[in-house]
Amino acid sequence: MGNCVTPGQLRTFAAVAHHGSSRRAAAELGVSEAAVSSHVAALRKELGDELFHRSAGGLSFTPGGLRLASRAVEMLGLQDRTVQEIRDAADGQRVLRVAASSLFAEVAAPGLIELFTARADDLVVELSETAPDQFARLLTTRAVDVAIGPTTTGVADTIRSRDFLRYQLVTVVSPGHRLAGRKLKESELRDATWLLGPSAIDASSGASRMLRHFRVPEGSQRIYPNHAAALGDARAGVGVALCAAHVAGEELKDGRLVRLSTAGSSVDGVWATFALRHGHDNPMANELVRFVSTPRAIQAMLTGRGADIARFKPRVHVTLWS
Repeated sequence: MGNCVTPGQLRTFAAVAHHGSSRRAAAELGVSEAAVSSHVAALRKELGDELFHRSAGGLSFTPGGLRLASRAVEMLGLQDRTVQEIRDAADGQRVLRVAASSLFAEVAAPGLIELFTARADDLVVELSETAPDQFARLLTTRAVDVAIGPTTTGVADTIRSRDFLRYQLVTVVSPGHRLAGRKLKESELRDATWLLGPSAIDASSGASRMLRHFRVPEGSQRIYPNHAAALGDARAGVGVALCAAHVAGEELKDGRLVRLSTAGSSVDGVWATFALRHGHDNPMANELVRFVSTPRAIQAMLTGRGADIARFKPRVHVTLWS
């Protein structure tokens, strides 16, 4: 970022990204919509990036815009998180800090954490959405106690990983979309408008691998604050969305969404837990690692209400895209 990007501009952009609305961002910050627009315009000029566009489902971000939002929330959230940790310690509460990849944080973590925290009234869980390539650093520096996301190779010797749930990403469109119900050429998917969740900016994610497979240019990518918003625009016929197959299962069955079937249009993955190895044991971290593979936890992750984070009790904190 250039020297002309101010903390006020970052706070404004983080609020816009959080709410998906300039009006609601202005209300949160106690400023006018004109002031919000002025900050956004200044960022666009300074960074040479449109940052986001308006769509039927709210805001869709450019890849650069989503990176800026993530970094702004990370920087501004550090102060709030520190204050919360101090307060929790004073209240005698136990804090478990969990980092999760964006897709898991949205579609599986809510059900898991709600079930897990029901077991202890004095437990505070802080869930932060984090790119998997940051897991090792966060665990090693003790910034988080457990990380959850796609399994990976080359894990450091100091970190133990445990696979626990398979998932599949599929490409879907509305039944009225021009790509629905017919055999497709790869070039047609390359030229389509792609509606993506924040996992698309992680180079190791299934979404990124698919984008590279079809050589989708950044200009054809619309990145949303969450995967649910992207899927909402896909239902409206705006473009092609990527989603976890179990999330769209009922809509695929009854025809509200249509799965595209061509080579490379689905990606299989496995979610895993990551924690420090023996010698840095955290009892609550170990308990969560054990708990995620139980039948009750698996069912909660697959059948929970996904991104509706607002239903959580105050003792569960989400630091990004809540």
